Amino acid sequence: MRITGYRALTTVQDWGRPVGDANGVFADGLTEVPIVLVTTDEGITGVGMGSHVQLEAVFAAIEGEDPRGVTALYDRMQRQTFKAGHSGAVSGTIGAFDTALWDIKAQAAGEPLWRLLGGRDRTVPAYASGLDIGLDDEQLAAAYRDYAARGMRAAKLKGGLDVDRDRHRLALVRDVLADAGRGARPGLMLDANECWNRKQAVRYVSELERTLDLIWVEEPVRRWDAEGLAAVGRGVRAAVAAGENLSGLEQFRGLLDAGALDVVQTASVWGVTHFLRVAALAHAHDLPVSPIGTHPVGLMHAATSVPNHLSTELQIIQPPIGVAIDVAVEGGAFVLGDSPGLGIVVDEEAVAACSARPGTVPYDGPGVRPEEAGRRMPVAA
Repeated sequence: MRITGYRALTTVQDWGRPVGDANGVFADGLTEVPIVLVTTDEGITGVGMGSHVQLEAVFAAIEGEDPRGVTALYDRMQRQTFKAGHSGAVSGTIGAFDTALWDIKAQAAGEPLWRLLGGRDRTVPAYASGLDIGLDDEQLAAAYRDYAARGMRAAKLKGGLDVDRDRHRLALVRDVLADAGRGARPGLMLDANECWNRKQAVRYVSELERTLDLIWVEEPVRRWDAEGLAAVGRGVRAAVAAGENLSGLEQFRGLLDAGALDVVQTASVWGVTHFLRVAALAHAHDLPVSPIGTHPVGLMHAATSVPNHLSTELQIIQPPIGVAIDVAVEGGAFVLGDSPGLGIVVDEEAVAACSARPGTVPYDGPGVRPEEAGRRMPVAA
């Protein structure tokens, strides 16, 4: 079997509500979803979701190769881009190709990827994560009632700008989940998306912890600040989680050596091979790993095969326009299907016919760091 080509598509995720974090909000609730389809001479096509940056340059490393040699091809793609750096968006392109190759390999074997990777249980524990900082109380409660109806009993809220508002929002979601769980104590997390400096992080979280119990605080300071993350971890009761924006083992190593993380995260866009390697590194440090992403399908499959998976992020239940995924959400977990490969089917005609496109200007969205981030006056009571 040989890799013969690729096609790049872009579809849209319609959230039906504003989505964002401390850095900004997509008010129209529309976000673009880049897709890469990798073709082979045996008629098998693999699907990956990730960046479209430097597609041709990265594809040159795998064209004509046997896609079943996926882990070696992952390293080959990294070598192809090492001079310019294979972090950031380029790593997302590598991850998209990598995920598509795993899809092909599992399809060729006639097995779902979770079974090919050695998973025993198709059920992947999940927590709700609404990208919800732009919602009012009514919208927030409605969103988490929907999650609760699927059995979610843990939730991660976006916050970091107003401690009293965050306290109120966390308590509101706690009560929604507790009602759905007939009084069972829900789990709560807060994601600050790197909007604080070290002192602000400790003050802010400590204030919340006077009345709330947080499982973890996510990205309280900059993603690469090993000393700062460790300082926050010493100053609060909550665990410190980070890693979704780190795209190589070399970026994790310093943080883990410094004891900076309690929960190691990795994003779906970096690919399956990256996740498996990060999970192994975290396991060597006796730390849990937690996948992140809007549709972390490849990582869900991979999570079944590692010993230290904690919980996977559930952001939205419905897939993007023109995409079908063989996965259910029930009982507080993703339940993976039996379709060979990832179980993703892309309707290219539906994607091409999609007229919806994000109208929010990019600099208003959460992908751009505000000029005042980390320099705002503390809002703690």
